[in-house]
Amino acid sequence: MAKPTAHAEGQQHPIKVYLVVWGWLFILSLFSYMVDYYQLEGYLRWSLILVFMMLKAGLIVSVFMHMMWERLAMVYAILLPPIAVLVFVGIMAFESEHTSFTRHLFFAAGG
Repeated sequence: MAKPTAHAEGQQHPIKVYLVVWGWLFILSLFSYMVDYYQLEGYLRWSLILVFMMLKAGLIVSVFMHMMWERLAMVYAILLPPIAVLVFVGIMAFESEHTSFTRHLFFAAGG
């Protein structure tokens, strides 16, 4: 019987995939720095920074951490808890506005 080769032990990906992702990470970082260079302000600045950050994180997780090639159950097990935490943080941020409003309303009236 022939000995199994190294390719049979694990999945090998072409170097081109990693170089293309590296290029996209460089381009997204350039766009992120351009937001600072053009001195954008307010919600536009922060939304662009967050979008570029999420795109870069998605590329890193999917390719360099090999999530693109994992089973769907593994992807859900790793990605759904942080997404749920973000949803709960959003709910709490929305609720904090209501709490702050009611404190200002009732404490200002009582003092």
